[in-house]
Amino acid sequence: AFLEDGILVRDRSRIRRRYLRSWCFPWDVAAVLPTDLLYLRLGPAAPAVRANRCLRAPRLFEAFDRRETRTGHPNAFRMAKLMLYVFVAIHWYGCLYFALSARLGLGTDAWVCPNASRPGFARPLRQYLHSFYFSTLVLATVGDTPEPRREEEFLFVTAGFLLAVLGFATITGSIGSVISNMNAADAVFYPDPEPVRRYLRSRGAGGRLARRVASWHQHLRAQRKLPAEQAVLRHLPRGLRAEVAAGVHLPALRRVGLFQSWERGVLRQLVLRLRPQVFGPGEFVCHRGDVGHEMYFVREGRLAVLAEDGVTQLAVLGEGLYFGEISLINIKGNTSGNRRTANIMSIGYSDLFCLSKEDLAEVLAEFPSARAMMEAKGRQLLLSMGKLDVHAEAAAEAAAAEAERRVQGLERALEELQRRAARLLAQLESGAFKLELRVQRLEGRLRR
Repeated sequence: AFLEDGILVRDRSRIRRRYLRSWCFPWDVAAVLPTDLLYLRLGPAAPAVRANRCLRAPRLFEAFDRRETRTGHPNAFRMAKLMLYVFVAIHWYGCLYFALSARLGLGTDAWVCPNASRPGFARPLRQYLHSFYFSTLVLATVGDTPEPRREEEFLFVTAGFLLAVLGFATITGSIGSVISNMNAADAVFYPDPEPVRRYLRSRGAGGRLARRVASWHQHLRAQRKLPAEQAVLRHLPRGLRAEVAAGVHLPALRRVGLFQSWERGVLRQLVLRLRPQVFGPGEFVCHRGDVGHEMYFVREGRLAVLAEDGVTQLAVLGEGLYFGEISLINIKGNTSGNRRTANIMSIGYSDLFCLSKEDLAEVLAEFPSARAMMEAKGRQLLLSMGKLDVHAEAAAEAAAAEAERRVQGLERALEELQRRAARLLAQLESGAFKLELRVQRLEGRLRR
């Protein structure tokens, strides 16, 4: 199965089509090829013919990651996964030990694996158990291993001790700190659901509401959504914060039809003001008639545009679309004012960008061309919805033109007053200068 809008798709035909087009399909085919049939010709002494089974390792790691996000006991699962890695490492080291023993000669000394002449070692199971036991002693640094006698044996045991010291001892000794660090890192990026759960339990509002809250938190972690993005980036300088935000969100913003013709400077200003929000299935983003304070851009997911009854679906908004700008832009003749014109409901889990009215006005004030473009598209939408009063728009434009004419007249009158004041000030300064000269001459006569 796979996720679409945050909802698990279980339709077998869709799963089949998606899997056949994925890059995993040829690797999986290569991994399950019946290369074991080569044993009929080469014999069981050639285990390398099954090396294609190792191509399943990426699928194993993918299964581990998915299970770790779904299990209710992640710490226990990590411990079990670590023990499995230890077991596989011991197994492979034991296999290498048996291969080296076969090359040097089984039973030729006390260090190599005994041959079939020793009682009980005629069965391959006993030879494997001996190799696994020897590998465990070396990698666990327990000791009690036979003393090596040849150079190959010394090198093999030394490599095993180094692997144990550098690998298993480090992982085992720091497993507690790894788990605590992982929990601390998750707490930085994702909100803690426990306070909300305790609040609901204390108020007796559990049941369906508590399950919705838990599903929302689980979706954030599973899909790596970061609602506390602004808090994470707040310590960066503005320039670097803009670069980080642009690197993360700019590809998604460029998929929005409104922004495809906008210059990069506008988008860089927007990414600093956008706030990511996640809405769950059946949750309303806005209701018809509400006062609009934000506009939204669809990053992922689908949203339904509902009629006044809140049930009839009129349209579906997908990735790259936007809504809510009409209530934020002052379009002349808009009969709905700053009220929402439709009900918007999230179908699945929807990832949206939210832009407040104040931030939008600040950005559009710096880029008049972008404002004109947005107003033109908003006017077309209002015309199609029948919510644009052409006569009121014409009257508003005439009033705006009259106000502009009056403002220009006032500006011209103000400029004329400023010229007169400057001329009077110059005359006053000239008269004061002349008067000062006359006073100085009179004082000179009086002293003489």
